[in-house]
Amino acid sequence: MSDMTFDGMIERMTPDIYTSLRQAVERRKWPDGRLLSEQQLELCLEAVLKYEHHHDVPVDERIGHIDREGCSSDREGNAEGERLKWVN
Repeated sequence: MSDMTFDGMIERMTPDIYTSLRQAVERRKWPDGRLLSEQQLELCLEAVLKYEHHHDVPVDERIGHIDREGCSSDREGNAEGERLKWVN
């Protein structure tokens, strides 16, 4: 008997399907241009996240990854220790 659970489908998901679902989540559209419903978005995102975890996708390549190595202004040569000044 085949495993038709959500997790079972994730285990058998191909890299091409993963890529398609990931793009659908990122664009909030199916490849044919139709918008994803909220429920479709949630299910696709859950599938993408589970696939990434199950297939050991490197953390820095996972959907939603934010590079925490420092903000871009730090990399653009701002003086260390420089503070922002709030003005009204």
